[in-house]
Order: sequence, then C-alpha cells, then structure tokens
Amino acid sequence: MSGGGSFSSDQTTLNFAVIGADTLSRASRARITSIQGYGIAASTLLIYDAATAGAAAAGNLKATYKFGTEGLEVYVPGSGILFKDGIVYNLVGAGGSVTVTITGA
Repeated sequence: MSGGGSFSSDQTTLNFAVIGADTLSRASRARITSIQGYGIAASTLLIYDAATAGAAAAGNLKATYKFGTEGLEVYVPGSGILFKDGIVYNLVGAGGSVTVTITGA
C-alpha cells in the first residue's frame, strides 16, 4: 500500500487431522471459504455448526465431502459457509489431513 499504510485480515487456516471422532476446531463464529484435502483413500469429511464436539449431530451438519486419493479442492463462492456457533469436524480415512480457510478469525 502506498503511503506507508498496512493491511490486516481476519482470514486464517485450520488443519483437520484424522482423529476418527468429532473434534472442535474453532469455538466461535466463522465462515469457511475453501477446503483442500490431502488424498486419503475412501475419506469422509463431516463439518458441523456446533460450540462443542459433543453437540455435533445430524441437525447441525453443514457439509459432507467424500473423496479419495485424488484429494479435495473446494472453493466456496460468495461469503462462504457460515458457522454461527463453531466448527466441529469428523475426518475419517487412513492418514492425511484437510486444510480449511476461514474468515472471522
């Protein structure tokens, strides 16, 4: 920026590792704007809008992604997927991870 100004951003990334159970990744309001997954054979990623891992349920499931060794790349148009309470995930597969870009950091 000319004139010595600076920029700040509320965008950051979260890394989801294979744990096999519902896991709290962020305990506040956020929007997911992209998802990139490392190729894992027969993987399923479930993402819930919940404040605690124990609160994850079918009623607050926001997204389900199934992918294999080809990996996963999702760029969400517009403002992204809104999570009002927090982001809880469940990633099932044999190794690997998923990186999620969020705003509202």
